[in-house]
Amino acid sequence: MRVLSIVGARPQFIKMAALARAFERHNGLGREPIESIIVHTGQHYDAEMSDIFFDELEIPPAAFNLGVGSGPHGRQTAHMLEKLEPVLLQTRPEMVLIYGDTNSSLAGALAAVKLHTPVAHVEAGVRSFNRRMPEEINRVVADHVSDLLLAPTRTAMENLEREGLSRRAVLTGDVMYDAVAAHRQVAARRSSILGILGLAPGTYALATVHRAENTDDAERLEGIVTAFNDIAGDGLPLVLPLHPRTAQAVRATLPRWSPRPSLHVIPPVGYLDMLCLVGHARLVLTDSGGLQKEAFFLGCPCVTLREETEWTETVEAAGNIVAGAAPAAIRAAVRTWEHRLAGGVPDFAAAASTSFGDGRAADRIVQALLAAAQGAAHVGPAADETAAINTTEGARC
Repeated sequence: MRVLSIVGARPQFIKMAALARAFERHNGLGREPIESIIVHTGQHYDAEMSDIFFDELEIPPAAFNLGVGSGPHGRQTAHMLEKLEPVLLQTRPEMVLIYGDTNSSLAGALAAVKLHTPVAHVEAGVRSFNRRMPEEINRVVADHVSDLLLAPTRTAMENLEREGLSRRAVLTGDVMYDAVAAHRQVAARRSSILGILGLAPGTYALATVHRAENTDDAERLEGIVTAFNDIAGDGLPLVLPLHPRTAQAVRATLPRWSPRPSLHVIPPVGYLDMLCLVGHARLVLTDSGGLQKEAFFLGCPCVTLREETEWTETVEAAGNIVAGAAPAAIRAAVRTWEHRLAGGVPDFAAAASTSFGDGRAADRIVQALLAAAQGAAHVGPAADETAAINTTEGARC
């Protein structure tokens, strides 16, 4: 079976790494081999946003790098479509695998379906119900044109059922949970980021911001970075790995803004360093869906810098506060966490395994791909029917 994976952004590299290992495990059993071909669209193209993830996660090199780069949504997606079509015609995959909610996901789905190539969507059914988010449009369109919907949670399955897509859906668990389970101890051994930054565990906050709704809105962006300065000035040092999109937006719209000395603005970091930073942070402030989950898996309190979250499981389990972008609301959320933390470090492990699986989602996806190729309707046990990995064992990173 020939499977072509289309990736382009760092969250997709993390998900792809889990699948790459699952393909290797499957092929090592001497069963029907899976030929895995990776296409990198080039959506994230610099070393800090791309190459380091392939190296750290030991992802096989991409067979094709389309070099699309950044740009407005229409132009970027169009360039991807233009360059993906000949790759699909050349490789003739039996299944195209897309991941998450980026323009690479959308372009991959559209290019494949127009050539009548089956599409499987990893992380299907995720919804924020905010159609102003480009990612939400990408998710919805990708799900409705895909042939196999690989849902990470029961909530995602329920969303697909409401949209009439449940017959194509399989509950697999979350491959990002797989990734954290596989790499957290590796990060503890290999990452030296805390020493480099002069940080002690539990004494700092970690922040990221990159969503278009925040970076493209000057008022929201100003509110967020103002809150960051306020929090750092109140005695909680804050580490801000700055996404290129955000750095450009700050320079363009807030040229007079400058960080306090206790707000440490650093370049983007690799996956292992990020796991270590999250695992040892007092709390995380972010608009990233992936980082919300990673904080939850590692037992780190989270403040979400949006008006909603697609990962409602983290809120329901009291691991995440949705604050929006107003400085007062962000500061209030941080105070709420400080009050809660006075009673001890929270433990989200049981809720994480109940909601997101047992760390073997990638293996279930492999079985789902094989079953779909054979026209089978039933793949096997759902992700929550097997023993869970306890993410609180060992070092937090």
